[in-house]
Amino acid sequence: MKTAGMKASKRRIRPGSGLLFAVTVFLAVLFLAPVFFAIISAFKSNGDILKNPMSLPASLYLKNFQDLFAQSDFVTAIFHSIVLTLVSEVLIVFIVPMAAYAMERRKTRTTRLIYTYFLAGMMIPFHLYMFPLFKEMKMFGLFGNLAGPVACYISGSVAFGSLLYCSFLKGVPLEIEEAAQIDGCNPFQTFWKVTFPLLGPCTASMVVLNGLGIWNDFLMPYLVLPSDRAKTITVEVYSFVGQYTARWDIVFAGTVCSIIPALIIFVLLQKYFVKGITAGAAKGEWARGDAPTLAERPGTAGAEDSAASCFLGGRN
Repeated sequence: MKTAGMKASKRRIRPGSGLLFAVTVFLAVLFLAPVFFAIISAFKSNGDILKNPMSLPASLYLKNFQDLFAQSDFVTAIFHSIVLTLVSEVLIVFIVPMAAYAMERRKTRTTRLIYTYFLAGMMIPFHLYMFPLFKEMKMFGLFGNLAGPVACYISGSVAFGSLLYCSFLKGVPLEIEEAAQIDGCNPFQTFWKVTFPLLGPCTASMVVLNGLGIWNDFLMPYLVLPSDRAKTITVEVYSFVGQYTARWDIVFAGTVCSIIPALIIFVLLQKYFVKGITAGAAKGEWARGDAPTLAERPGTAGAEDSAASCFLGGRN
C-alpha cells in the first residue's frame, strides 16, 4: 500500500508543471492559428474570405491555385527561391565552419579580435546599414541579380554561425584531430575528413535556421532584384496585394505553396536541429574531465576511419 501511495504521489502533477503546460498549449495555438487560417483560406474564394474569414471551406476550391500559376510567373519565382536558398546554403556550410574552426583551434589575439568583431555584427540591425549596403552592392555589380542576395545571406550568417560552431567545437575531442595529423592529414583534410562529419547536428541547425530565413525573406529580394521580372515566392505573392484591392485567395494559395517545402525540411531535420542548438550545454562535461573515452564517444568511429584514409592516401 505504501508503495502504491508513493507512486501515486510521484505521478501527481505539480502546479508549476500544469501552468507550464497551459502556457505551452496557449503559445502553440497562438503560433498555429495563422497557419490554420492560411490553409482554410487557400481553399475558399475571395468573396468567402471577405464575408466570413474564419469559416471552413464549403468545398475543395482549387481555382485559387490555378489562378496563381495563370496570372503570375510563379514557376520562375519558385526557381529563384530554390536557387537563392540552395546556393546560399552550400556556400554558408562551406565557409562558416572553416572560419569557426580557425578561430576556435587557433586562439590568438587576432582570432579573438575577429570573433569579437563577428559577434558585434549581430548587435547591429539590418535596417541601420541597409542603404550603405545597397550602395556597395551597386559598386561591385551585385545589385539587380541573384548574386547580390546570396552575398548578403552569406555575410549575414557568419556571426551567428561562428558562435554556433565555436560552441559545438568545444565538445569535439582534440585527440581525434591529433591522430589524423599523425596519420598524415594536413589541416584542410583534418577538418573536412575528421572534424566536419562530427558537426552534423550543428550543420543541420545552420541549414534549418538559414534555410527558413532565406526561403521566407521578402525585403532583400524585393529591393535588390529587378522589378520587371519574376522574383522570389514571397515577392510574387505580394504582387497580388494592391493599394485598393487584394486577391487574398491567391495570396493564401501562394502562402501554402511556400510553406510546404519549408515544413518538410524542418520535419526531416528537427532532431538534428535541437541537438545543434543545445550543443553548448555539453562543454562543461569536457572541462570537468568527465568526458567519455574515445571509443565511447558517438560518431567517432567514422572519424577514425577518415584519419586512417589520410594515412593510406599519403602512402599512395
